[in-house]
Amino acid sequence: MTVLAAGEVSPGLLGFVVVALLGFALYWLIKSMNKQMSKIEVPREDEQAAGGAETSKAETAGAKAGAKGDAKAGPKKADGKAGS
Repeated sequence: MTVLAAGEVSPGLLGFVVVALLGFALYWLIKSMNKQMSKIEVPREDEQAAGGAETSKAETAGAKAGAKGDAKAGPKKADGKAGS
């Protein structure tokens, strides 16, 4: 064991273990994030152009019908059903 002067500091084994654990945790988190990102399905541009017109018509009709029904039904609960 080396005797250090009063102002010298050495990280030693504990410092190495902490840095190694942080590196391992970072590796595992990035690997997990990549796995979750690969599960996401992003529509392609040609699919969006073809389906975009149909979707916007349905959303507009649904929004109009929903706005008329909401005024009569009162506030909605968390489950989406009207209640008092």
